[in-house]
Amino acid sequence: MIAALARSGRWMLPGGLAIGLASPALAEAMRPTIGPVVVILLFLAVLRIGPEGLRIGRAGLMRAGLRALVLQLALPLAVALPLAALGLLQGSFALGAVLFLCAAPLTGAAHFAIMAGGDPAPALRQTVIGTALLPVTVVPVFALAPAFGGASEVIAAVLRLLAVIAVAGGLALLLRSRGIVRGTPRVMTVIDAIAAVLLAAVVIGIMSAVGQTLRDDPAMFWRAMILVCAIGFGLQALAVLVLRAGPERPALAVVAGNRNVALFLGVLPTAVTDDLLLLIGCFQVPMYLTPLVLPRLIAFRDRRLC
Repeated sequence: MIAALARSGRWMLPGGLAIGLASPALAEAMRPTIGPVVVILLFLAVLRIGPEGLRIGRAGLMRAGLRALVLQLALPLAVALPLAALGLLQGSFALGAVLFLCAAPLTGAAHFAIMAGGDPAPALRQTVIGTALLPVTVVPVFALAPAFGGASEVIAAVLRLLAVIAVAGGLALLLRSRGIVRGTPRVMTVIDAIAAVLLAAVVIGIMSAVGQTLRDDPAMFWRAMILVCAIGFGLQALAVLVLRAGPERPALAVVAGNRNVALFLGVLPTAVTDDLLLLIGCFQVPMYLTPLVLPRLIAFRDRRLC
């Protein structure tokens, strides 16, 4: 059963989306579990990769830092500057798009990379480095959109997230380095199965706000869904197009198109977050469909090159 869960992980994620949309009471009840489950997923990602998977050297660190600056600074500024010049940056859809682009990679990106057939280590490294650089990259973007409020609250939230990463990741590395948890194929399968179940469960709580909008204002729901799918899948397709084939390509495509935008929920002004809840919930759809869509994007690109 564990092996079956690990193999079918990519199909369990859409199931979680459907349950979250169809069962608003269950989704609302599971909302408090989102934070703890995200931390457990981070722990499992580091536990699976182990100390060796996190070693990249100085050159690798520089490449990861440059990627973070491109994804979290250059890209959102390229979108925000024209919108600000045209006076369009105050709309909720424009703010949501910019907020998504300046966020660090998703905490569970390593698990999505595994399900998409890639190496999880580059995704996890990019998540850690992107989160560490967030206090630097977010300031210029937030300066363009006063509605986001001050950057100091975001920096404080980032520091808290880094502390959680250090504790969860440190514990996982300790278990691997001491041999308490070994990197055997059986152990990796168990970790993948647990991660698949937790990812499918956590999205149920995240979809609580989306299901209500789908029932009350379907036109608004579909406008938001089209926007977030265009951003999420568009960034993944762009990454697949420009990156060379290899084990890193799925992981880097995952981090390009899946960001930890939920981090901002607790630090932005309430008026802003109320308007963005729908978009943040809708972003879960392309995110949780990534393990199904990304391998097909890669296969299509590789066929075109043959």
